[in-house]
Amino acid sequence: MEEPLFQFTKTALIVIDLQKWIGTNYAPHSAEEVVSRAASMVQVFREAGAFVGLVRVSTKDFKDMPRPLLDQSPPALNLMPGWDEIVPEIGVTDTDHLITKRQWGAFYGTDLDQQLRRRGITTIVLCGISSGIGVDTTAREAFADGYQVIFAIDAMTGFTEAEHEHVSKIIFPRIGRIRTTENILACAALKSYPASI
Repeated sequence: MEEPLFQFTKTALIVIDLQKWIGTNYAPHSAEEVVSRAASMVQVFREAGAFVGLVRVSTKDFKDMPRPLLDQSPPALNLMPGWDEIVPEIGVTDTDHLITKRQWGAFYGTDLDQQLRRRGITTIVLCGISSGIGVDTTAREAFADGYQVIFAIDAMTGFTEAEHEHVSKIIFPRIGRIRTTENILACAALKSYPASI
């Protein structure tokens, strides 16, 4: 029998930027689809007592955010009151770990790596918005730090379909394993994640 690679005691679910600033123009999956699929995984991981990391970008005055010179303006943020709060469909519970970042990736400048290592976590399941920015950058950081990465590919989406397709076809297979939310939930029900799934 094949050795299971997904064990709740060694696996974290990391949810990227599902906060109130998210807009509506994404592809190939809508924000609503991503939030719904992420919420289903969050519930299962919480019930198992596993590590759930809810990542958000936040700032008080934007002076702590990167300000590089760019050839292309970044997309406008929807900064209504509470813009940096996690969406209600996900919510934040006492057992969740809220990670506040000031840039694209969830590792740099946060205590995420420390929290994972102190718990003996070696695998992360990634989902969120957007595929080619927050998810991709966090995945590259995790890969560089030696974590096993599983991409919940239908629980993430890009600002364009081309963005999502590029990372999911070119980048993600080189740094982790691509699975669907259904795959992950089915394996989570078995309390393990077989390599063959």
